[in-house]
Amino acid sequence: MTRTIRVDDEVFAALQNLAEPFVDTPNSTLRKLLGLSGTAAHGTPVGRSSIRDQSLAPLLADGRLKAGQWLVWHRRNLKQVHRAVVLDNGDLRLKDGSVHSTPSGAATALAGNQQNGWKVFATEDGTLIRDLR
Repeated sequence: MTRTIRVDDEVFAALQNLAEPFVDTPNSTLRKLLGLSGTAAHGTPVGRSSIRDQSLAPLLADGRLKAGQWLVWHRRNLKQVHRAVVLDNGDLRLKDGSVHSTPSGAATALAGNQQNGWKVFATEDGTLIRDLR
């Protein structure tokens, strides 16, 4: 059974900021925030649907990444280098102070368009984070 809930514009905007574009719905974003997984009432799997919307927390938990470690994105065509620091909960903080719950969210914020952060961010020694999985 599905129910309708109403939220004000400010709450909806906050949900949009937490959502992975073209992946999350308001329902899947709320499920992530509430720590729920499984299947929605209409039978569609929800939760972490792809590598793109996953947190770095599992990599921290088993020591493949460390809190305070820097990740780097070399954008050779644009001659830009972006850096993000890994926080103790798996989030990434960018130079502008913004915090993102996924690598793709951080990369998308940096680029201004949809990006797969798992394919662009690397450790300082050049290892792509997708290869740490």
